Amino acid sequence: MHGALGINGLGRIGKLTLWHHVARRRFDRIVINIGRMAGHGLADVADYICHDSTYGTLAAYLEGHKGATTFEVVSEQNGELLIHGMPVKILRSARDPRSIGWRNEGVSLVIETTGKFADPSKPEDEKNGSLRGHLAAGAEVVLLSSAFKVPSKGLPEDSAFMIYGINHSAFKATSHKIISAASCTTTALAHMMQPLLNERTTARLITAGMSTVHATTKTQSILDDVPDASAKDMRRNRSVMNNIVLTSTNAAAALEWVMPEIKSIGFMADSVRVPTDTVSIILLNVTFQTEMTPDGRSSVTRESINEIYSHAAETYPPKLIEFTNRQNVSSDLKGRDVAVTIEGCETHTRTGFLKIMVPNGNDGPRLHEIPVTHAKIFGWYDNELGSYSNRLGDLTCYVADNL
Repeated sequence: MHGALGINGLGRIGKLTLWHHVARRRFDRIVINIGRMAGHGLADVADYICHDSTYGTLAAYLEGHKGATTFEVVSEQNGELLIHGMPVKILRSARDPRSIGWRNEGVSLVIETTGKFADPSKPEDEKNGSLRGHLAAGAEVVLLSSAFKVPSKGLPEDSAFMIYGINHSAFKATSHKIISAASCTTTALAHMMQPLLNERTTARLITAGMSTVHATTKTQSILDDVPDASAKDMRRNRSVMNNIVLTSTNAAAALEWVMPEIKSIGFMADSVRVPTDTVSIILLNVTFQTEMTPDGRSSVTRESINEIYSHAAETYPPKLIEFTNRQNVSSDLKGRDVAVTIEGCETHTRTGFLKIMVPNGNDGPRLHEIPVTHAKIFGWYDNELGSYSNRLGDLTCYVADNL
């Protein structure tokens, strides 16, 4: 047990983060700030917590299909609940992080999930609130459940991107006060890239790019809506229920902060939103400088890439990489407790030759052919609970253990 955990916000990630920690029991109580009155009282808030249109009931998540939902309103006035035996306190008055009573609640670690505060450089007294406001309110460390909005001058010295299973062990309580757990897509992408970078035959990357076919998110409109004056992407205001929507992702930019070696390969990323409730898939395209075997085959093949991921699934820490040759559809991965699932039956490679003319003294230029292999790799991830909220939970517990 580690005292109280603070969560700011009770949207998709806030709620599922609560589910994770109710199940894990690593903290003895959880304090959630929603910053407003909700429903007709705490019973309505508890009912919202215990039922989910995507994942079913909290009881089933904890105990299987025979589980029964249990919650108790301990004190309506004080915002105190028991959720499946876990003390949960709901704070309903402050919207600005620096006005949240973390210090009074004994909270030293806060997870920021509202999506409203993403710039770690903004001061604690920023007019519209800031991440640093949580520190002023008593938190020792703030974990952001999305990527930082990185200021042009770079990250402050006390801020860092960290993904569990990639670079989480770099955390130092004396140095890191604000941590971004990056995004769901960056988390899955990092775990797809790690095995390739760790293997000699695939470490020589020339270039890479990815597209994520991504489930809808709360930032999109249910029905067509008039865009705000500040809107940059007018497609975000079109109906999520009727459209495939092209949009952007900062997954590649965030990945460079977590895996600096990516900076040299010119990584590109984009996103296609589709009308499903959760589970997304990354289509990773990677080009390698390869060697040729004596019989004229590339050293990088479909089989060798699948072997890399299969070996990683067997030898890496649990719940980071899964490898399967099963032909999946997205609902098969709903709730899957793993950072990324590689679907090996869809791995493809093609080898070609880059032709370069090089000087050759008095004999004139000479044609050199450099073998390059292009690979396409598919990785599933449950962008809400299974992959992202669970790995955020792992990072949270690691930080708590090392405060």
